[in-house]
Amino acid sequence: METHFDFSDSDFLAHFNTCELDPTLFSHEAHLRLAYLNIKKHGPTEAEQVIQEQLKRYVAHQGAQDKYNTTLTLAACKAVQHFMAKATAADFTGFITEFPRLKHNFKDLMSAHYSMDIYSSASAKSEFLAPDLLPFN
Repeated sequence: METHFDFSDSDFLAHFNTCELDPTLFSHEAHLRLAYLNIKKHGPTEAEQVIQEQLKRYVAHQGAQDKYNTTLTLAACKAVQHFMAKATAADFTGFITEFPRLKHNFKDLMSAHYSMDIYSSASAKSEFLAPDLLPFN
């Protein structure tokens, strides 16, 4: 289990929101947890705005603004939301166990939606690019 699980959900959000979360703990899975918790707390539409603000503030605090990617952030939110609608799990630990594809095959999941490289595209980093293969539901 990853170290970000040492924090309760509320502590994880608090440490992230105050930029006190050690960046070594902010793994891909922790990104997914951030999306999951915000979607549960705010609903999908508001969560997308909140997550963008949180991540921009966090990467700015870390001096890593070049790592922020709008398309990837919103696509991940949409993927988490999609699987949350199907989930039987009551918490993130159960959710990620129920849908390990989000953690272990995320790039393959994104390649079902995008033919382009959304990971290094300058336009994908600065604005949301809609999927060109399969829309998000």
